Amino acid sequence: MTADFKALQQALGAMQMARPVGRVSEIGGNTLQLKGLARDARIGDRISMRCRRLGGEIVQIDRDEAVVLLDSAPDGVALDDRAVLSAKRAFAPADHWLGRLIDPDGNPLDGRPMLPGPRAADVLRAPPPASARRPLGKRLETGLAALNTILPVVEGQRLGLFAGSGVGKSRLLEHLARHMQADVVVVALVGERGREVNEFVTRTLGSEGMRRAVVVAATSDQSALLRRRCAWSAIAVAEHFRDQGRNVLFLADSVTRFAEAHREIAVAGGEAPALRGFPPSVTATITGLCERAGPGTAGQGYITAIFSVLVAGSDMDEPVADILRGVLDGHVVLDRAIAERGRYPAIDVGRSVSRSLPDAASPPENLLIAETRRLLGAYERSEVLIKAGLYVEGSDATLDQAVKVWPELDAFFSRVEPGNARDSFNRLELILRRVLGPRDRGGPGAA
Repeated sequence: MTADFKALQQALGAMQMARPVGRVSEIGGNTLQLKGLARDARIGDRISMRCRRLGGEIVQIDRDEAVVLLDSAPDGVALDDRAVLSAKRAFAPADHWLGRLIDPDGNPLDGRPMLPGPRAADVLRAPPPASARRPLGKRLETGLAALNTILPVVEGQRLGLFAGSGVGKSRLLEHLARHMQADVVVVALVGERGREVNEFVTRTLGSEGMRRAVVVAATSDQSALLRRRCAWSAIAVAEHFRDQGRNVLFLADSVTRFAEAHREIAVAGGEAPALRGFPPSVTATITGLCERAGPGTAGQGYITAIFSVLVAGSDMDEPVADILRGVLDGHVVLDRAIAERGRYPAIDVGRSVSRSLPDAASPPENLLIAETRRLLGAYERSEVLIKAGLYVEGSDATLDQAVKVWPELDAFFSRVEPGNARDSFNRLELILRRVLGPRDRGGPGAA
């Protein structure tokens, strides 16, 4: 029996001949109250209103009625209109989804037919048991000098990418999707502009990049239900490939829009806002998504994850950014001032951290990282004085070294590296030796 026939058989078996029906008892905003479904409905079930071609999801149930958050405005809906409880949606990732653009329900968006896999996946699946997870794996090649050296990424690591609008966040994610070391790339485009979804697939990844990729997209004009589900569906696809022993790169753009969608749904379900307008459940929702990435158990692969965060006004203490910093294995901060002077990627190395260190680098490489950070810190602490012309050479030996090496380090962090991480470390070592003179320590290749 072929996989396609099994998938067709499963779809036919899931069909229901009879479905419970409710009636609209109250209409308010984008929500409906339905009577007659309270005994049959479950939180998360879908309803459809065929006369209005509307759909929605049940977000609250009491003894007599169910509250539904609609996918779109309830234009034309009247009291006592019929609402049908839909069959439970099955989301079944499969290997043949590689190269495809899909929506959060597993339907193709690229105009070609696509069957689900033979086995349904739970989009709200729990992460692997903490005690059974493997440790982080080997260092990965990223194609960027900064991430190959000062901010290394390893298999199973989860990083946050923090940036304001227009600072180069999407461009950096596009580079990683094309060049970062992985067997499979899964991309979640949560609340993205419709134009950019097609551009990401056709121009950024192209036919070559799409061969190892699955893109799950919910555009900004779609309902909060689909935007939130987009991230959950994408991580379920990543788990499908991880469970086969493959190493997956998971890119989520962005967790901020995921959290905003959850806020809209939670408020419709009766939850009061607390954290700068976000409901208390946003913490568990974000951390639950992040914990599903990372190393698998014995025999499984890794999900290396990059979660982007849109920080308004570069506020690193806003709720979503604050939650992610506490749960992830490092964060990369993009700075607007760096971007405006033309450096790509605009990574603020001094404010960025990779918690895969020191294990991700050898002892000589860790010494090189420490010295580079020491010089960067000295320059950044006195940058205002230097640019104002108040710095006097000879007053501080460390600052003298930092001023000499800064232009070359700044150029180094903008390098797109075709080689491996060792080549990047060797180049960084040469910069420090050329500007500062010979060192007593061994190079990155030393034992």
